[in-house]
Amino acid sequence: MDMESNGKGRPTSLPNDGVDAYGFSIPQAWESYEEAMNEYGVVLNRRSMKWSKLLQGKAPIEKNLTVKRYVRKGIPNEHRGTIWMVSSGAQEQLQSHPGFYQSLLAMEHDPKLEEVIHIDMHRTFPDNVLFQSTAEPSQRTALYNVLLAYGHHNKAVGYCQGMNFIAGYLLIITKDEEKSFWLMDALIGRILPDYYSPAMLGLKTDQEVLGDLVKAKAPAVGQLMTQFPGIWTLVVSRWFICLYIDVLPVETVLRIWDCLFYEGSKVLFRVALTLIRHNQPEILMARSLMDVCECFKSITKGPFTQDCHHFMQKIFAEPGSLSMATITKMRESCRQRIIMEETR
Repeated sequence: MDMESNGKGRPTSLPNDGVDAYGFSIPQAWESYEEAMNEYGVVLNRRSMKWSKLLQGKAPIEKNLTVKRYVRKGIPNEHRGTIWMVSSGAQEQLQSHPGFYQSLLAMEHDPKLEEVIHIDMHRTFPDNVLFQSTAEPSQRTALYNVLLAYGHHNKAVGYCQGMNFIAGYLLIITKDEEKSFWLMDALIGRILPDYYSPAMLGLKTDQEVLGDLVKAKAPAVGQLMTQFPGIWTLVVSRWFICLYIDVLPVETVLRIWDCLFYEGSKVLFRVALTLIRHNQPEILMARSLMDVCECFKSITKGPFTQDCHHFMQKIFAEPGSLSMATITKMRESCRQRIIMEETR
């Protein structure tokens, strides 16, 4: 049940009713899925021709403004794995460490690590036909191998909930264990440092950074949220730790990841700020903690997030300027604030 590209930027559909091109069940609420995908297919076909022309006769990519613009407009599926590998530095790591992934699988395994990974196997995309135990072949074996190898490679992290979903998405796109392993290494080791460490300081920091950004870019919402201490952990920790998997539609998540691998973690803030700014009236109607939590669940659903091409245009316009230098400075300040509070 391979998901080969049709050569036009869009993966071919799987032969299952009610299942999308990546093996996921299509939400019943999304009645116009086929129509929306046909419209998006036209966009992808146009992008695919432009990408093929860009890459013709060249090394995979060099970072410049043209490629950045192309990435923001979407990477066709037939090029997605390659571009992710090169732009994130994962390809360089793979080539510099031949046989390393296999050596991690061949070593003696930590029983505790094996146990915690095993527990999450059946919880990983239960609605995806590729990850069901009855699938032939099932992606569960590849998923287990990638997570086990990474746990041995990065002992400071080991295994943390949320990593199973990330590894699963990487396998769906690359269809390759070793590439998925090195992309995990790029994400957890470089792009999102300290998100998945036991103290999760990076994740806590970025939640605080988002809170400060909301105060600056959506002050009315920022003011509302100050009424509820610890609210950002409740409403956005899953957004960040799962990189919007199971929060936003799969096509939208993949477009976000295109930019995440190419531009870095600031794209996560752009997505969050766009969701919040776009839905300010609904959020400001909240009168209780429960109201806020329910609202933040609902704003990730509906036509706005389903139309991934329009949504991606919005995330680079709606929040205004947001440089990596700004994020870095804010992270330093928020991190120090958290450390001081936790050591009191």
